[in-house]
Amino acid sequence: MSDSKKLWGGRFTGQTDPGFARFNRSFGFDRRLFEADVRGSLAHCEGLRAAGVLGEEEASVLSGGLGELLARAGREGAAFFEDEGAEDVHSFIEARLVELVGNPGRRLHAGRSRNDQVATALRLWLRDEIDRTAESLHGVQAALLDLAESHADAVLPGYTHLQRAQPILFAHWCLAYFEMFGRDGERLSEVRRRTNVLPLGSAALAGTSYAVDRERVARALGFEAVSRNSLDAVSDRDFCVEFAAAASLVMAHLSRLAEDLIIYATTEFGFVELSDAVATGSSLMPQKKNPDALELVRGKSGRVFGHTLALLTVIKGLPLTYNKDMQEDKEALFDTADTVRESLEVTATVLRNVRLREARALDAATLGYMNATEMADYLVRRGLPFREAHEAAGRMVLYGLSKGLELHELELEELRGFSTLVGEDVYEALSLERTLASKAQAGGTAPVRVDEALKAARATLS
Repeated sequence: MSDSKKLWGGRFTGQTDPGFARFNRSFGFDRRLFEADVRGSLAHCEGLRAAGVLGEEEASVLSGGLGELLARAGREGAAFFEDEGAEDVHSFIEARLVELVGNPGRRLHAGRSRNDQVATALRLWLRDEIDRTAESLHGVQAALLDLAESHADAVLPGYTHLQRAQPILFAHWCLAYFEMFGRDGERLSEVRRRTNVLPLGSAALAGTSYAVDRERVARALGFEAVSRNSLDAVSDRDFCVEFAAAASLVMAHLSRLAEDLIIYATTEFGFVELSDAVATGSSLMPQKKNPDALELVRGKSGRVFGHTLALLTVIKGLPLTYNKDMQEDKEALFDTADTVRESLEVTATVLRNVRLREARALDAATLGYMNATEMADYLVRRGLPFREAHEAAGRMVLYGLSKGLELHELELEELRGFSTLVGEDVYEALSLERTLASKAQAGGTAPVRVDEALKAARATLS
């Protein structure tokens, strides 16, 4: 695009340096805003018509032209956007519109600036992207529930410090991640609400002098409110940072889930097996089955974390109002949205391609003195103070280790040697069934509580 055709060329007489022009150009990435920008332009056109700035015929011609641009983009795909001269998506749209409808295309920009135009397009685009991300998030939650319900009675060792701690239901483990992703969904909903505010009508920074009904434009675009301060409206990118931060937490939770499954799929643990659909092999070692899908999800979390910091760094020292630094928000935001959604979709696929080795998990949940806490609780119920009960149970474990026996494998008299409060009912108290059933308070791993939680989760998701 020659300098004479640029949206800002009137004040300039010299030619733009080609190197700077390339450096300044954003069309290579901000063309992703094309559809959102055209939607905003259609609403702005109607606002100008209602304000009497555009005549009925002009508005009709412009609306028809913008609609045709959308249609052409759909028909022609990437070829439609081949334009080495376009500075950004806004200049591209205006140039194509003028080519299509002539001089009326030059009247559309009255009452707005690229500053409020891009803020509007970015909010429209992100609003839709949040909805798509939420849908993908629900897909992961649904996969977790399906997996939990298909192994409703399966038992898994729970861990602290990656050391076997207490037995839990596998469904309880699934529901833990369901809760994390539920909070992620709530955060995305809150970000969407703050994103869904119309900045159009703020113009460059001071507001527009045309009598455009901003509330009417907001309704046409599905915005819940209009911005209250024009200076803030054109310089605000909080919603981008908020989305990246919410996406970072989604990725953190996906990474934790990936880490658990990676560990559980090792030969050393062997609790789960990934199907061939979501694993790869080794170019050297024929026996290998690598969890590459999960490792990539885990690795991509750092990428999203970095984008969050990058966005914060871009805005941290900007004076009011718009500054060209803010062009740097888009690539970080676009890649964040792509990465989190793709990671969610791949994770859902992995969860639908996981086989739980129930027998292996059950064995692990009944070995390693996993019922030591139950022994301490048993002694407390028999009247021993907890600290003394804890000490006694610990000495029983030490004794069991020396004998190579689990607590429930020790003779009654051996156990009574550590506390005379131990009775014949101790073996029932130490059983896996009783251990699980005793965790019957709200949020616990007792089968009755987990069954209730599964039903509640399914109702929440639907």
